[in-house]
Amino acid sequence: MALPVFDDVVAAAKRIEGFAVKTPLLEAPLLNAKLGGRLLLKAEPLQRTGSFKFRGAYNAISQIPADKRKNGVVAFSSGNHAQGVAAAAQMLGMPAWIIMPEDAPTIKIARTKAFGATVVPYDRYTQDREKMGLELQAKYGATLVKPYDDPNIIAGQGTIGLEIAQQCEALGVKPDAVVVCCGGGGLVSGTALALSGALPGVPVYAAEPVGFDDTKRSLEAGTRIKNDPDARSICDALLAPTPGEMTFALNSKLLKGGFAVTDEEVKRAMATLFQEFKLVAEPGGAVAATAVLAGKLPIKGKTIVAVVSGGNVDPATFVDALSLAA
Repeated sequence: MALPVFDDVVAAAKRIEGFAVKTPLLEAPLLNAKLGGRLLLKAEPLQRTGSFKFRGAYNAISQIPADKRKNGVVAFSSGNHAQGVAAAAQMLGMPAWIIMPEDAPTIKIARTKAFGATVVPYDRYTQDREKMGLELQAKYGATLVKPYDDPNIIAGQGTIGLEIAQQCEALGVKPDAVVVCCGGGGLVSGTALALSGALPGVPVYAAEPVGFDDTKRSLEAGTRIKNDPDARSICDALLAPTPGEMTFALNSKLLKGGFAVTDEEVKRAMATLFQEFKLVAEPGGAVAATAVLAGKLPIKGKTIVAVVSGGNVDPATFVDALSLAA
């Protein structure tokens, strides 16, 4: 298993330049005053397709050999990877088949179809999406684009870490910590890998929903641990059953630790992000900021960067979160 290295992230940044958005690092002075520290948000809801996933998808798909492109790509995703793959495939003139859970937010299903992909629904609690993906791959001769356990995906997501380092330098600050949303671990491992080279010594943490904090518990145990199959969360983007093999190999070396946040804390954070930053975040996209806003990672007297990983939220869920606004 060849793990990606820092130079792979640098190469990915060159590959996606001009295609992916260099998202801003946002801050809200009034909130900083209230927190007693400096919170900087990496605003990936402003990324193409509304989440960080386009970075890894484009980095991976653009490297598929020309003679294999006509056969297209297959992916499985609850929505953000789906849209990233669909958009990248469309830009590169390739067909895409996306296996999506039936209970995925309707906005994510609709947007994936809008990018020209064929959506294949499945029941996330009774069907094996990976088996379905292999069957489609064999049927069409397509290339499987994994959501996180792939060196090209990890390197693509890691471009966020490079941008954070560049933007912090431009601001004249060195963060005391960086906290990143975590599902299968592709985003946090790529970001930590990038920061290990671009901002060495800055601790990086994973943030997850309670019940799906498998990376946090796996880091503490020193081995990969599965989530309870009966666990539930509104953070649909972060419901991976267990850490990826490749991502955990990186995270176990690169991460300082992890935090778990409740759905209620996430909804309050979503309301704060809208009020203070005018940023629309989906539940899974808000968990890193939640770790700071809910006091899991103390910020007083410090500068902390939190990655807001996506903004593809159903209107009803967002309205529910806004009802908790202070």
